[in-house]
Amino acid sequence: MLTGRVAIVTGSTSGIGLSFASALAAEGADLLINGFGDRSEIDAFRRELEAEHGINTVYHGADLTKPDEIADMIETANNDLGRVDILVHNAGVQHTDRVEDFPPEKWDTLIGVHLSAAFHTARLTLPQMKQRGWGRIIFTSSAHGLVASVNKAGYVAAKHGMLGLCKVIALETAGTGVTCVSICPGWVRTPLVERQIEAVAAERGVSIEEAARELLVKQPSRQFVDPADLGQLLIFLCSSAAAQITGTSISMDGG
Repeated sequence: MLTGRVAIVTGSTSGIGLSFASALAAEGADLLINGFGDRSEIDAFRRELEAEHGINTVYHGADLTKPDEIADMIETANNDLGRVDILVHNAGVQHTDRVEDFPPEKWDTLIGVHLSAAFHTARLTLPQMKQRGWGRIIFTSSAHGLVASVNKAGYVAAKHGMLGLCKVIALETAGTGVTCVSICPGWVRTPLVERQIEAVAAERGVSIEEAARELLVKQPSRQFVDPADLGQLLIFLCSSAAAQITGTSISMDGG
């Protein structure tokens, strides 16, 4: 369905982003992969996608707290892949502390990676999308973009902010063929969440699986969201059937 399209997926070397990249590749989209990790493993993932789906991929290790590196990433996609049709801003980090104990540098990092990077990637890709009359901007927000939890001031503030930015972009692009949607997953067993599970296990003196079950108390289904299902939601949002779905958030959180 997406043959001939070019997508950027930030934070696509692991977790949800990796599933997003895999889903887009399976539909024929060329990809710019972004994120941190072992370069040999990243290159192996790229080669696997290229061989299996006949697509082109490039990698850019932009630090998303640095606007100049974001600009270079977008330029690389334009130069090496020819364009950007689909922007998926998915990269994420986490830190937990009470507001009065929250280190300012951690706050700056969370706002930078989640919210400021959403703004910079969007502002740099919107002109070409509007010029061509087609584009998809997808933000990975969170259930925490809709509700709050204690000790997550930076994450909650950034994810709420993404929803507001999404609405503004949708209004400014209404009728142009460009859409902007925020996906709000609940608990997904990614490396980021795995570290939270480990922290709960250590704090409570329980097993990893018991700690995981404790986290799922807030998810009525008592099941983790499957990253592959999020990938299929992304593909739907890139389809013609989703042409009038814009400026909104879609939850996948087990109730």
